[in-house]
Amino acid sequence: MAVALTIDGVSKSFGDTVALRDVSVDVEPGELFFLLGPSGCGKTTLLRSIAGFYTPDTGRIRIGDVDVTRIPPHKRDTGMVFQSYALWPHMTVFENVAFGLQMRRVAASDRKQRVEKALEMVRMTDRAEFKPAQLSGGQQQRVALARALVVEPKCLLLDEPLSNLDAKLRLEMRSEIRRICKQAGLTAVYVTHDQKEALSVADRLALLHEGVVQQVGAPREIYSSPCNRFVAGFIGETNFMEARVAGIDGDTVVLDTPLGRLASTRSLPNGFGSGASLTVSIRPEVIGVQEPPANASRFSGRLHDTIYLGEMAQHLVDVEGLAGDLKVYEINPRFMARDGAVETELWVAPEDVLMLEN
Repeated sequence: MAVALTIDGVSKSFGDTVALRDVSVDVEPGELFFLLGPSGCGKTTLLRSIAGFYTPDTGRIRIGDVDVTRIPPHKRDTGMVFQSYALWPHMTVFENVAFGLQMRRVAASDRKQRVEKALEMVRMTDRAEFKPAQLSGGQQQRVALARALVVEPKCLLLDEPLSNLDAKLRLEMRSEIRRICKQAGLTAVYVTHDQKEALSVADRLALLHEGVVQQVGAPREIYSSPCNRFVAGFIGETNFMEARVAGIDGDTVVLDTPLGRLASTRSLPNGFGSGASLTVSIRPEVIGVQEPPANASRFSGRLHDTIYLGEMAQHLVDVEGLAGDLKVYEINPRFMARDGAVETELWVAPEDVLMLEN
């Protein structure tokens, strides 16, 4: 049965370096939960604290109903998958997967049945007698997953498991890891710095920066409604610009920006009103270059460069008064700029103009 994971007020320092600052996160039973952030943000420290490799300076960690904060790693009922696979080179796939069960003194008959089940789950039954050197990177990662699953952990912990794979294998293994976790009914915590990995696989995620949780939510929520400038800039691409609140008309906020006057139906930051200065965030893909809807804010610019990608074009647009280029992504592109600038009319809908504190 899947269990909940509760991280309550966890802080951790290494000398003068603060790795985690009062981190609190609740992971639901059976949830595939991601810890996302740049290098040095504290995500791996938090994962290793859950595993028991680090003891928090303050706070508590609970797996199910058990406070595991000071319980050693081998008594926590967790399974760990490392980015380096950490397979024994002299053992077969079967022996690698069975190793943890041997250490737990599981009977040989039960051990065989559980290893076969784990290998079937990761689709490696036909490689049971192979050595790690005979396997591809993706196959080795499947074996590492099977080794973690076979001990029937209450919580599966994955530390950047796909970082050593090539791009094609990473895409394949993303869906495989989700399938395996859901099939096994596991509560899983997955560390990555790869935004697309987190957005495409996670049920929910926590974004960390300098040891502090910035935002927790479903991928779509965090992408479309980031709580601050760091989150908006880290998750995907966006255009930032300074703006001033020119007025408020019912549910619509009118903004003076370098693009001209824009309307927004998004929420103002708490305490902000008419005359306030703030930051506007507009994703490249929400800026239109074709027929605008009636309520859209319109502006013009010089489209001076295009990267054509087939189904999409990435445009760079020079807008007078805006520092730097405006990034615009066009699906099923019609506009191109290769050998000179093209004057073009652009637009953005009010629901896509996000307002953030400076």
